[in-house]
Amino acid sequence: MTSKQQVTVGAVVAAFLEQCDVKAAFGVISIHNMPILDAFAQRGKTRFVMARGEAGAGNMADAYARSTSSLGVAITSTGPAAGNIAGSLVEARNAGTPLLHITGQIETQYLDQNLAYIHEAPDQLNMLLAVSKAAFRVRTAETCLSTLKAAVQCALTAPTGPVSVEIPIDIQQSVIDMPADLSPLPVTVAAPTEAALDALADNIAKARRPLLWLGGGARHAGAAVARLKALGFGIVSTVQGRGIVAEDDPASLGAYNIQKPVEAFYQRCDAMLAVGTRLRSNETLKYELKLPRPLYRVDVDAAQSGRCYADDGFVCGDSALVLTGLAERLEKRGYKADAELLADLRKTHDEVTATLHDGLGPYTELVQALQKAAGRQFNWVRDVTLSNSIWGNRELRFFEANAGVHATGGGIGMGMPMAIGAAIGAAETGSGRKTIGLAGDGGFILNLGELATLVQEECDAVIVLMNDQRYGVIRNIQDASYGGRRCYVDLHTPDYEQLCASIKLPHARVQDLKALPGVLDAALAKKGPFLLEIDMQAIGGFKAQFAGPPVNKMDQVPATPKNA
Repeated sequence: MTSKQQVTVGAVVAAFLEQCDVKAAFGVISIHNMPILDAFAQRGKTRFVMARGEAGAGNMADAYARSTSSLGVAITSTGPAAGNIAGSLVEARNAGTPLLHITGQIETQYLDQNLAYIHEAPDQLNMLLAVSKAAFRVRTAETCLSTLKAAVQCALTAPTGPVSVEIPIDIQQSVIDMPADLSPLPVTVAAPTEAALDALADNIAKARRPLLWLGGGARHAGAAVARLKALGFGIVSTVQGRGIVAEDDPASLGAYNIQKPVEAFYQRCDAMLAVGTRLRSNETLKYELKLPRPLYRVDVDAAQSGRCYADDGFVCGDSALVLTGLAERLEKRGYKADAELLADLRKTHDEVTATLHDGLGPYTELVQALQKAAGRQFNWVRDVTLSNSIWGNRELRFFEANAGVHATGGGIGMGMPMAIGAAIGAAETGSGRKTIGLAGDGGFILNLGELATLVQEECDAVIVLMNDQRYGVIRNIQDASYGGRRCYVDLHTPDYEQLCASIKLPHARVQDLKALPGVLDAALAKKGPFLLEIDMQAIGGFKAQFAGPPVNKMDQVPATPKNA
């Protein structure tokens, strides 16, 4: 009789993640997660990326998951450390990222007794539940694996999202038999009914100028989208849905979805099928964007029916299954959309891109140089910054559904750690993608410590830092809505040349865009990290001004008398 291998629960956690094909995890080592990370090091099969803070670790795991279309993993300590990752989990939940957050917890015998035990956070489980799709606590050594299996299954089941698991330190240290079955649980895919597909096909077949509006929930449906595109459908995407159709395809409007010429184009279409999208406020002009009618929707979440916009038909199910079923039915009918639709779409696309480039002023040269140097195989990771709002969410164009990562929830400071996560994902999966990150100086400094992570992990990434020494979007909002009263927006920023030299990070500062092509080519050709600083004080501002989401008269704020 063969004796079973005795291991710590920490080793079981590490072995299970290997079976989930997790090639890299992110976090900060602590006394309350050390058994797990000791097992990582001893087993040597999963790369652990040493973030400098839990917030950065969460952003890294999020971007790793999005850019590799796989499970992201972040590992933190308990109490304040678990609190530190909360903002990252909110972002992952906004983006629908399948992310497993494993946090330590204090010893079981002291838990939930209000003993002011070090590293304890009162009611931590409910805190995690508030910022995660679900949250679990491991109660015994014997149930750790089953709890983790349930958590991973939950994270990967659409609508996907971050799931947190607390594992008390005494349980992590417990020695048990290595379980025989470490395989993850199957993930159920929601299938649409045949009747719903038949009805959708009947309705769409009546349209001659149909559009697909693709959101993040359709990222895995590229093959089905291609079949509908071959039938003459036009394609427009949300920022999360970019790259499902290559953005140089004649049928793609890209993420030009709210501009006035596009809204006028919508009214020349006779049906829209919105797939895997919540029709968010910032991509629908606060739900006032005039979309084509009839409007049909597809979502795995039945509660999305009628939300934000009244729909004329709704199909609940996995987007790939629904679009495949629709394509099969339309193909059998010999359906073809009006050929003039795509000609109209291209004209509209060219009009809005010309307007965008005109509004960039001198920075048209930057965008064009980046696009030319990047080629077709790159990750495009953006922070919330003035540059991203003006152009980064629509340009650069990219060509794969998981090539773009951005902070969907609107929180600044996440872009640089996200670039690290995407670069680690490219390295571990062998995708060959160079990662290009876009950040503003205001957000960049929030996670400045992660620059050391960027260097230590030898990330193949170029960070483009747009440095205007201010919160540019906030300043524009003050000009537009607060009578030009500017306050709390000007920033003291580091000398990045000296800072980068101190941590051995290659750096270049561009003060004249004529020098950009040579500097950019050198930065992208070099394997490893590089900080490319764009001195906006020297170059000047954008021709167009972005002042946040659309406003109405109620948003205008009168001056407050000084003696009030």
